[in-house]
Amino acid sequence: MHRFYPLLRVFGALLIGFSVCLAVPMALSWLVEDGAHSVFDEAFVATLACGLALFLGLFRESRELKVRDGFLLVVLVWTVLPLFACLPFVLYLDVSFTDAYFEAASGLTATGATVLSGLDAMPLSINFWRTFMHWIGGMGVVVLAVAILPLLGIGGRQMFKAETPGPMKESKLTPRIAETAKGLWGVYLLLTTACGLTLWLLGMEPWDALMHAFSVMGLGGFSTKDASLGHFGSVAIETAVMVFALLSGINYATHFMALHGRSLLPYRRDPEAPYFLGVLAASILGLTVFLLARGVFEGFGEALRYVAFHSISVATSLGFATTDYGQWPVFAQLWMLFLSSFAACSGSTGGGIKMIRAMILYKQVYRELIHAMHPSALWPVRVRGVPVPPDILTAVLAFGFAYMCIIVVFTLVMSASGLDIVTAFSAVVACLNNVGPGLNQVGPATTFAVLDDLQTWVCIFAMLLGRLEIFTLLVVLTPAFWRK
Repeated sequence: MHRFYPLLRVFGALLIGFSVCLAVPMALSWLVEDGAHSVFDEAFVATLACGLALFLGLFRESRELKVRDGFLLVVLVWTVLPLFACLPFVLYLDVSFTDAYFEAASGLTATGATVLSGLDAMPLSINFWRTFMHWIGGMGVVVLAVAILPLLGIGGRQMFKAETPGPMKESKLTPRIAETAKGLWGVYLLLTTACGLTLWLLGMEPWDALMHAFSVMGLGGFSTKDASLGHFGSVAIETAVMVFALLSGINYATHFMALHGRSLLPYRRDPEAPYFLGVLAASILGLTVFLLARGVFEGFGEALRYVAFHSISVATSLGFATTDYGQWPVFAQLWMLFLSSFAACSGSTGGGIKMIRAMILYKQVYRELIHAMHPSALWPVRVRGVPVPPDILTAVLAFGFAYMCIIVVFTLVMSASGLDIVTAFSAVVACLNNVGPGLNQVGPATTFAVLDDLQTWVCIFAMLLGRLEIFTLLVVLTPAFWRK
């Protein structure tokens, strides 16, 4: 146990930082007098007290984090922080601990699946906390901490590698890891500010604009309205949300380099962005024609409006809705859910296996076809003309296999628990891809409150696996990880 003391000291520092995050809705509740300030007071004190106990109690336990420490710390952050994040829901709302933890995990993992209703009448501070968790979790609590922990003499490279999405985790934007994290968060803050101001100028109330900006840039999906973005009924707002969702679905490293170099060239060099935009454009056009042919919409403009918004919303894992697309033909629903599995770029706040992995998997399949016809041909898998290293290729293949196995196993468990197959499958895929709404009983017009406790915990586990890109969590569950 002693070997974990330095790690627990770091976790204590993270809890102290998380208590500062809780202080924001606490101050807001006192400011607007919405009646929820006491629950945030208690949550803040509990989180701060636990953080101080760990940090001060183990103050002399300090050393550079090792690789295994980094994995374990990241898993602790994403599994334990929801325990503190859910306290306002447990103390204020009439929900069980399971549902409260689900809501908090959904917020921090930027999934956006919810068990709550009556959002329009909910205290401002509660809605603010729900969307603020999206913003915190969107880029990653640990990446933010990497920019702070060096001040405490704690190395952060292992944490950053365990947290950073995408297969190519060794690439750096700046020479020092803390500067990298600060650069990413700077871009994140800039785009969030631009999104909030745009939504405000287009007609949203200031608080609604800010909270929806948190959801959009975190690609979460929590809204302050039961009708989600459909409450506003504005084409201009929907267009703005689509634009910022697309920006957030692109690698933030690309945004950083474009802003730093004041050039659009990084977007042209990005191996994923053209495929990301191209697949979405083709899907929007195809689904628009399909739904027009099926008589779902009468005019091309109306069909394009709803198809474009929901295709982008689901594919990027944002999860907002303006209409109940659960009433569309099943093919359209499944195609959008399929897009959420791979469309978002690595290094974005989106979910799924990421576009770069999908590209590598496709190229590997094509290479095997070439080898079948020409056994002695040399045909390396390339991305933008650069051969993919064998270790990355192997890791991507293993990731793809694990991803499919998790979907199958979790779907079978959900189905065995009493759900119909469409609800079971879509709930698992939606949570694993951090999308939010699924289909049928957990579709865009309903909530996940219909699930029992077992089904809810399966979805929570799927969310955590998706947010930590499967291996970060699974490696901690292996016996070999705990051997000295």
